[in-house]
Amino acid sequence: MENKNHKEMDRREFLKIVGISTVAATTSLYGCGSGSGPKSGSTTAGNVPDGGMTYRTNPTTGDRVSILGYGCMRWPTVPSPDGKGDLIDQEAVNRLVDYAIAHGVNYFDTSPVYVQGWSEKATGIALKRHPRDRFLIATKLSNFSPATHSREESLAMYRRSFQDLQVDYIDYYLLHGIGMGGMEALRSRYLDNGMLDFLLKEREAGRIRNLGFSYHGDIEVFDYLLSRQEELKWDFVQIQLNYLDWKHAKEVNPRNTDAEYLYGELSKRGIPAVIMEPLLGGRLSNVHDHIVARLKQRRPGDSVASWAFRYAGTPEHVLTVLSGMTYMEHLQDNIRTYSPLVPLTEEETRFLYETADLMMQYPTIPCNDCKYCMPCPYGIDIPAILLHYNKCVNEGNVPENSRNESYRKARRAFLVGYDRSVPKLRQANHCIGCNQCSPHCPQAIDIPKEIHRIDGFVEQLKQGIL
Repeated sequence: MENKNHKEMDRREFLKIVGISTVAATTSLYGCGSGSGPKSGSTTAGNVPDGGMTYRTNPTTGDRVSILGYGCMRWPTVPSPDGKGDLIDQEAVNRLVDYAIAHGVNYFDTSPVYVQGWSEKATGIALKRHPRDRFLIATKLSNFSPATHSREESLAMYRRSFQDLQVDYIDYYLLHGIGMGGMEALRSRYLDNGMLDFLLKEREAGRIRNLGFSYHGDIEVFDYLLSRQEELKWDFVQIQLNYLDWKHAKEVNPRNTDAEYLYGELSKRGIPAVIMEPLLGGRLSNVHDHIVARLKQRRPGDSVASWAFRYAGTPEHVLTVLSGMTYMEHLQDNIRTYSPLVPLTEEETRFLYETADLMMQYPTIPCNDCKYCMPCPYGIDIPAILLHYNKCVNEGNVPENSRNESYRKARRAFLVGYDRSVPKLRQANHCIGCNQCSPHCPQAIDIPKEIHRIDGFVEQLKQGIL
């Protein structure tokens, strides 16, 4: 969630810092291999079409919304000049936003807590350079911390979003992450403090054009808010939907709810769905090699990721599909997929469900790289560790024992990749089990348990005693 140690900074200072780089240096995709940047073969080369973007119409406001939405959780970063962490690369953000808008993307989704609290400012700077009618901005009341539950603090967060985004109205505003903390958290964050009533009045006044919520966690909260649809008239709801979570969400994370149920409940009420995690934080593009071969056999010219995006965009009540596109290659690939969208056939849908069943056989950790667990007070790069492990599982580079004929190759790939993906001072052996991270994880991962498991595995590999 929010970095409590993050000092307030005025806009001039922020502009000075985020504008330091002339070359886009983006966060690498963690992996077993030596390379950084996008995984080889994760995208498909080819011309990027102009003017072919698929749009959906919002039944409430009539908005013409691009089926590809830009998730602003993973903006590219550069190292901080003081060597303490990373900062948003504003020049790279500007290039990505410009390219997206030029190719028909008009929905941009951010939050006060994304990218350690800097996403709204960076997004606002990039979008301010374009006419207001060229984009739709979505942001959230991300008052997760108990210190922000009060009406005063929540109102301050709401008003800061307008300032940071440099807008006088917000197109799509969300109660952020309802279900996390159950009904008690919902009452504390939105009901008892009068914030839901306030936001409803803001919608009446036109400062919010569409009001909705995003859901993670306790299904009781989701059902409760939908039960008040006649009264509250939600304009949209943001849910996690992909071909793995359609029927396997609860298997991946017992706290989650299968997307089949979530989407079904919205469809019954005619509520448009905004889709998050179509790739499960990249896991559906960085799949086991056997899965890659299976997908490529069907459509050799398409990227692995395009299958997931076609799936997420096919249902008729989906308004837009969010993707956190750090790299230009990923943005281009997604534009190709959605310019225009070729909906899945019934047979292709069945094929993906069979693929999902196969994927459940591989024991990856359900990390989607949201970074809500960060920063770690002991400097551990939690997502990098978990994602490295997952990538090695998918590539068959998690050696089982020394008697396996591929042991030496897999052992080297895991250890070398680990040191390249995660600096030594940020590796798993520095975890003390304080558990400050787990309560913030939307996927309900027992992070210290997984970190200690991976650390033990690494030590066994280093000592050659596996």
